[in-house]
Amino acid sequence: MADLAPGVVTVIGGSGFIGSQAVRALARRGWRIRVAVRNPVLAIEVQTAGDPGQIHFTRCDVTNPDDVAAALRGADAVVNLVGVLHDGRGKRGFDVVHVQAARIVAEAARAAGVERLVQISAIGADPMSKSAYGRSKAKAEEAVRAVYPDAVVLRPSLVFGAGDGFLNRFAALAAMSPVLPLIGGGRTRFQPVYVGDVAEAIARAVTRADAAGRTYELGGPRVYTFREILELVNRETGRNRLLAPLPFFVAKPLGAPPGADGDRGRDPAPDARSGLHAGA
Repeated sequence: MADLAPGVVTVIGGSGFIGSQAVRALARRGWRIRVAVRNPVLAIEVQTAGDPGQIHFTRCDVTNPDDVAAALRGADAVVNLVGVLHDGRGKRGFDVVHVQAARIVAEAARAAGVERLVQISAIGADPMSKSAYGRSKAKAEEAVRAVYPDAVVLRPSLVFGAGDGFLNRFAALAAMSPVLPLIGGGRTRFQPVYVGDVAEAIARAVTRADAAGRTYELGGPRVYTFREILELVNRETGRNRLLAPLPFFVAKPLGAPPGADGDRGRDPAPDARSGLHAGA
């Protein structure tokens, strides 16, 4: 089977932190990109990621089958980047946004004859995960594969880069507070991956024939403990904040990132070092 030639790709959630970088990576490869988001007006800055006329926008609520069907009409490929970090339950909870929406996208892609579906998951996706986030990501993968067995699943580890919600959160906290919270004693391990590398992996997953039906876990070159990450924040911000131990049960209501309880601390599987992973 030959690699997929550049055509039309719909990127659902293409205006977000990872999505905007994925749009750039796909544009460099010559794809015509349809950015599907709930509010296209707020995504207009992504238009500069490609040549004039290469990137278009469409309004799409990923929980609405009619919206998704319209967004995928005539597309050769689709990337589903939509997700939430915290379980708001109801209309925007894990089950609706991760599981039900993933099923809607897969069914619409199959009905529209889309050749390649890329589902963005997370490295903690596991039916037996201790966190509701990880369990919902695993259920989303199952929902996609039930409809679309040859879908490509990408599981990024903790993603960092300009505008990320993790390192920047603690850097901002270091600017205001004399202490930084050492969640769970700082022993949780992370293998952060650069957002540009994740975007490159997405672009390769869309294009490459040998990616069909595979799951790739994406991680960077080094494993850090949470303590080491906070020490890095101290160094890079030129501060020397006290690292104060904070138990998991206290940190969770304060909005600790998914995986702070250890779910995203494992090393990536060997597939993460395949040719899909940027820099391999």
